[in-house]
Amino acid sequence: MNLLGWLIAPLLLINLVGAGLTYWLAWAPAQSAFDQSLADAAWALIPRLRDVDGEVVIDLPQQAEQVLRLDHFDAIFFVVRTVDGRTIAGDNDFPPLAAPDTANDPVAYGGVMRAEPVRIISLKTTIGAIPVSIGVGETLRKRTRINSEILVAMILLEGLLTAISIAIVWLGVTKGLFPLKKMQTDLHARVHDELAAVSAEGIPSELRPVVHAINSLLDKVQTSATAQQAFLANVAHQLRTPLAGLQMQIEWLQQRHGGEHDTTHSLSMMRFSTERMIRQTNQLLSLARADTTRFEKDRLDTVSLDKLVEQSIQYFVEQADKKKIDLGFDLQPVHVKGDKFLLRDMIDNLVDNAIRYSPAHSSVTVRCLSDGDHVIFAVEDDGPGIADSARDTIFNRFVRLDDTVTGSGLGLAIVRDIVQAHGAQIMLAGGPDGVGTVFTVRFPA
Repeated sequence: MNLLGWLIAPLLLINLVGAGLTYWLAWAPAQSAFDQSLADAAWALIPRLRDVDGEVVIDLPQQAEQVLRLDHFDAIFFVVRTVDGRTIAGDNDFPPLAAPDTANDPVAYGGVMRAEPVRIISLKTTIGAIPVSIGVGETLRKRTRINSEILVAMILLEGLLTAISIAIVWLGVTKGLFPLKKMQTDLHARVHDELAAVSAEGIPSELRPVVHAINSLLDKVQTSATAQQAFLANVAHQLRTPLAGLQMQIEWLQQRHGGEHDTTHSLSMMRFSTERMIRQTNQLLSLARADTTRFEKDRLDTVSLDKLVEQSIQYFVEQADKKKIDLGFDLQPVHVKGDKFLLRDMIDNLVDNAIRYSPAHSSVTVRCLSDGDHVIFAVEDDGPGIADSARDTIFNRFVRLDDTVTGSGLGLAIVRDIVQAHGAQIMLAGGPDGVGTVFTVRFPA
């Protein structure tokens, strides 16, 4: 809108100035023609004046005077006076005449005659050796009507031209910015991690520098994101080995000093912290692996989803047993095209979240099935559920709904990235009777 404002405002100003000039160019000749007609009437009186024995007399029959005063719209007045103000002929109440600088050179000006505005022509001449002044006046009715007609015509014409000009500017700007609008729509339609270059096909030459600048920025962001993901993966990978060794040493110390209460308690706390650090490290590694910009779909294999769940059953059972949670499995043989490491991360995070956020003595059910068109993986719990207001943000990184439960807030963000990388969909719904939560992932069959 700023661009349209900068274009339309000067255009309106130019049209306004142009309308004023056009009005003046139209009215000035009309005014001059009216004045010339009055001047002709004044000159027509000069041949009828004579010097008789040192006095100026006029030979103006009544019929000639009627012809002089004849007008269908305006009243015509005239006067012939000597320099001392004596009226020789015409209207005695004619306003005082202006004195022209040059003889026989009429001057036009405005005045009032019998309480009505008039236009007056004053002319100075010499009859014999006697100087006289001639004045002819006309009311402004005809001039006012012509003036109004010119003004209305100018307003209508300039209004039409202004409207056409604004429409042309509007259409031109809209059409010129359409590729930019399309580029904006395409960029908004992208997912958060899609950093492919913007196509310059069909882009006007004026906008190509903008496309090049955006692509340059996207390339820098891509390079930075790749470096960050590589660093994240390397750090997580390097941390796994020493952390696993630390966990083994703590477990050995627990076995060695099982009879010492204080030592066992301290070692248990150390083991808990180490397990938490190992989980967060694994999540960081999963996050790096699930990066869609590095995901190679041409390396996908046929994976048995139910077998992946079975491989993790023991760990899930141990977790559930600690909270007295009834963990159930309904696994049908189903296969998907995917990366088994990423799919295992997805399963681990969804089931672990269900167990972690469910209260003691509740139940969690894990399902694998096929409905013909899709392969479905679902995790259902009867925990506290997720409020509708939080469902739009639950898959964002570092979002946690309950600060009393340990976690990094990365689990569902990892799940979302893995699901998107596999071309699947994840849906969140409430459990039966509004109790609990159901996470459903639908893979293409």
